[in-house]
Amino acid sequence: MVLGEDPRELIYGAEGEAELAHRVEWVAPPMTADALAERLEVLREVEVIFTGWGAPTLDEALLAAAPRLRAVFYGAGSIRSTVTEAFWAREIEITSAYAMNAVPVAEFTLATVLLSLKGTWHHVVGTKLAGKRMPMRECAGAYGSKVGLISLGMIGRRVRERLRPFDMAVLAYDQFVTREQAAAMDVEMVDLETLFRQSDVVSLHTPWLKETEGMITGALLGAMKLGATFINTARGAVVRENELIEVMMARPDLTAVLDVTWPEPPVEGSPLYTLPNVILTPHIAGSKDRECRRMGRLMIDEFDRWSRGEGLKWGISREKAARLA
Repeated sequence: MVLGEDPRELIYGAEGEAELAHRVEWVAPPMTADALAERLEVLREVEVIFTGWGAPTLDEALLAAAPRLRAVFYGAGSIRSTVTEAFWAREIEITSAYAMNAVPVAEFTLATVLLSLKGTWHHVVGTKLAGKRMPMRECAGAYGSKVGLISLGMIGRRVRERLRPFDMAVLAYDQFVTREQAAAMDVEMVDLETLFRQSDVVSLHTPWLKETEGMITGALLGAMKLGATFINTARGAVVRENELIEVMMARPDLTAVLDVTWPEPPVEGSPLYTLPNVILTPHIAGSKDRECRRMGRLMIDEFDRWSRGEGLKWGISREKAARLA
C-alpha cells in the first residue's frame, strides 16, 4: 500500500486495511511514495499495489523493481499523473475509483442547480452585503426550467439521473454521444451556443484536456439568459477566466458558482474574491472526509472481482485514461 498518509486514512482507514489483511499478504507496512523510492527492493515479490492520492509514479525504475506486478488499485480519480508509457507497455491492469468520486460531485451539482434556480446566491450575498433582508426577485424555479450539461461522461450522466425527478428539461453538449444514447438519457443534444443561450443553469463537466482548454468563452457566458447561473465543478482551465470576470462585471444578473479555478486558488487580488455574483468554494464537490471511504470500498470490491478472475469492473485502458482528466 503506497500513498500519502492522510489519503490512506481517508480512503482505506484501519477498517479497510483490516479487510485487505484477510485477502493479501503485505510485504511491508503502508508507506508513502517517497519512502518507497528509498526501498524499491520491497517490490520484488509484489503482485498488487493499493494506492490513491499521493501515489508513486509508475515509471521504468519502479516497474523494473516490481517484475511480478500484475494489478494496481487506485482509490481516487484520474490516474494520469501516476501512469507512464513504461506502465502501459507492461500491460499491467489498473482500476480507479473515479466512478465513486463522481457520486459526491453529482450530489453537489444537483444541490447547486436547485439552489440556483431559486436565485439563492443573489439573496444570500445581497443580505450579507446590505445587512438587511433583501426583497425577493424573480427567479426561474425548477418547474419548466432548462438545465444545460456540458459533457455526459461519468459525472454528467450521474447529474442527469439525479435531475430526473424534477419537472425540467435537460439540454446537453457532448460530441461523443450518439442519438440513441441521448434518447436513452432523455436529453436534447445541442451545440454550445444554443445550450448557453437557452439554459437557466449551465453545469460544466468537461475533463481538462489540451483540446478543452479555454473552450468556455466570454461570448458563450455573455449569451446566457437573464438571471442564469454557470456552475463549474470540472476544471478551471476549461474556462477563460479573464473573460468570465469581464462578463460577471458587465452582467450582475448572472451568477457563477466556481468550485474550481485556474490557477487554484485564484491569485491574490482576483475579482473572483469580491464580485458579488461569483460564488467560490474550495474544490469541495469531490469526495471529502467520510465520502472517501466509498472509494476505498470500491478498491476492495475490485480486488475481490479480480482475484476471482472476473476482471475489473472499472478497469482503465490507455485510451480511457486520456479522457479521464
